[in-house]
This record gives sequence, structure tokens and C-alpha cells, in this order.
Amino acid sequence: MTPNTSPRSHTVVDSPVGPLTLLAADGALVGLYMTEQRHRPPGEEFGEPAGDPDDEPFAAAAAQLREYFDGERTEFDLRLALNGTAFQRGVWTALQGIPYGQTVSYGQLADRIGQPSASRAVGLANGKNPVGIIVPCHRVVGADGSLTGYGGGIERKRYLLAHEQRVSGQALV
Repeated sequence: MTPNTSPRSHTVVDSPVGPLTLLAADGALVGLYMTEQRHRPPGEEFGEPAGDPDDEPFAAAAAQLREYFDGERTEFDLRLALNGTAFQRGVWTALQGIPYGQTVSYGQLADRIGQPSASRAVGLANGKNPVGIIVPCHRVVGADGSLTGYGGGIERKRYLLAHEQRVSGQALV
């Protein structure tokens, strides 16, 4: 995941959690935003609409998202270029290590990145994840297992976790 400040383009795909706006620059996915999402950039930062939504990386992202929602994909394999601080990028990388159908607490995630006292900072970085679902920030819960905070809204987080639990046959932990 490398930062990218090149011109962006975007397309919108449908999903069970509502329309998803995909952003790309230089052939890499740089964003996935839900409607009414906290930390959603202003529309002018989305760039031009994609000339052809079947071009990469949009085609691969749309196909993999469909497979995910159809219960056929548990990991994403897309070229990402995510802008953020080194700490944020470290948290986003750690998020990708949370197995499908499982959850960890903010404190556990802080431990995983070697900063056990940084659970609040981990929560803030988690909330600024620019590619929700693909980088699974929805798999992070409160210390007591409660569904705390999600940039896309708690109902979407509940849906995504229930979907993964149903597909994997695992109880969320």
C-alpha cells in the first residue's frame, strides 16, 4: 500500500449495504465509500466519473465485492494505494490480518501492532480507513464485544459481521 496523489476517477456499484463509490488513481484502488459515511471526502475529491467502469481497477473491485456479498470470497486481492500516516497505514495493514468471520477488539489490534496503549489511536485510524469492507475495519469491536463505531454506520457493520458469520459458520469472537 503506497500513498497516491495522482488524479482520481470514480464509479458507483450497487451492494446489499447500498451504493459504494469506488475511487482509483493510476490503476490502483484508493477509496471505497458508502453513502452517508463518516470521513467521506467531498465529491470534488472523487475525480472524474470513470470513462468505462469495466476498466481496471473498477472491474476487479466490483467483481470481488460481488463475490464477497455472494459468500464466495473471504479475502480481497486488489492493488491498493492508500493515503494516510505511517501509523494509519500500519493499522490498515493489521486489519487485513483479521480472519474472515472473526473480530478483535481495538485493544487487541493495538497489541498486534506493538502499541498496546494505543487503542484510542487505533480506533481513530480504523475510522479513517479509506477502503472499508476490502480492508475489514468492520471486524473491530469494543472490548466487551459491542459494535462500537463504524464509519458506514452501525447497521452496516452489523450486516457485514452477520454476513461473514453466516458464510463462515463461525460465532463472532
